[in-house]
Amino acid sequence: MIISIANPIYDSVFKYLMEDERVAKTILSALLKRDVVEVEVRKHEYTNGSRDKISMFRIDFGAKIKQDNGTLKLVLIELQKTWLETETLRFRQYLGTQYANPDNILKDDNPFGYGIPMITVYLLGHRVGNIDEPVLYVKHQSLDYEDKIVSKGIPDPFVESLVHDSIIVQIPLLRGLVNNRLEEVLSVFDQSNKDRNNRQVLNIDDNAFEGDLEMKHILHRLLSAASDAKLRQDMNVEDEYFAAIENRDTAIMMRDKKIAQQDAQLEEQSAQLEVQSAQLEVQSAQLEVQSAQLEEQSAQLEVQSAQLEEQSAQLEVQMKALCDSAKALKYAGMDERQIANITGLPIGIISQL
Repeated sequence: MIISIANPIYDSVFKYLMEDERVAKTILSALLKRDVVEVEVRKHEYTNGSRDKISMFRIDFGAKIKQDNGTLKLVLIELQKTWLETETLRFRQYLGTQYANPDNILKDDNPFGYGIPMITVYLLGHRVGNIDEPVLYVKHQSLDYEDKIVSKGIPDPFVESLVHDSIIVQIPLLRGLVNNRLEEVLSVFDQSNKDRNNRQVLNIDDNAFEGDLEMKHILHRLLSAASDAKLRQDMNVEDEYFAAIENRDTAIMMRDKKIAQQDAQLEEQSAQLEVQSAQLEVQSAQLEVQSAQLEEQSAQLEVQSAQLEEQSAQLEVQMKALCDSAKALKYAGMDERQIANITGLPIGIISQL
C-alpha cells in the first residue's frame, strides 16, 4: 500500500525523526554497520535556527556500539545535514568546535585526557563532484614510513582523539537503490518518491518493509509528522526560505550571464579598435614613406613642376582623407593627442576640425 509520509529532508521533520531514540538507533546502526545499543542526543544541539544564507542542520549523539568481542565502545557521532551546496569551511568550523569541547573528553579512567572517538556523518542534498557512490565511507589508517598498515597497538586512544572517520551520504543518488540494510533505511530519504504536487510529502510503498518492525516504526514516525500541524507550518517556512534562496541564485545567475555577454561585447569592440589602430599605423607608415619620397622629389621640383602640381593634388586628397579620419575619431570621442599620434596631423588642425 502506498502511504504518504513527511519528507525528512526538511530540517524540522528530520529533527522530529531523530529525536525518537528507537529511530536514531536504527539509522545510526545502519550507517555504522554496527549494533548501536544506546544512544542519546548530546546536550549541545547546533541547528540552523538563525536561518543564514545556507541551511545546515546539526545534531550530536553519544552512542555505545557493540564491538566484535561483545564489549561496548562509546563514540561521538556528529551528524550534519544540508539541502544546498555549502563551503567545507562550515563543516570544519563545527568540527573544530567539537574537538575543543571539554564535554567530549572521556570522564572515567582517563588520566591522559583522551577524547571520545568521533565519527562524522554528512547527509547531503547534493552530489559531491563526480563520485557515483550514494554512500561513501572515509576511514583513516595508520601507516609506517614504507606505507605499510600498522596494526599492532591500533586502535589507540591517543590516535583516536586526533583523527576521525566520516560517512558521506549523497541523497540524490539513492533513487530506488536498495542493495543492503543501509540503503533500505535511507530509502525514506529518496527524493525520487516526492509527491508530484507536494514536495513536503514522499509516497512510499510500505509493503516493501513487511515484517521489518524497525522500518515500520520509522514510517509510523514520519506518518505522524505528516499529520502534525506545527511541522507542516515549519516545512512551509523552510519552503519559503529556500524559494527566496533559489530566486536570489537565479537573479545572480542571470546577472552573471548578462555581465559575461557585456564583457564579450567589450572584448569584441576592443579587438575591432585594435584592428583599426593597426590600420591607422599602417597608413601612418605609408605617409612617412610618401613624405620621404616627397623630400627626394623636392630636388627635382624646378624641372618637374608639372609633376609636383599633380603630386600636390594627391597630397590634398590624402590630407582630406586624414582630416576625415581625424574627424571620425574625434566624433568617436578619442583624445586629440591620440588622434594626432595616429594621423600625424598637428593638434591645432585637429582642434579646428
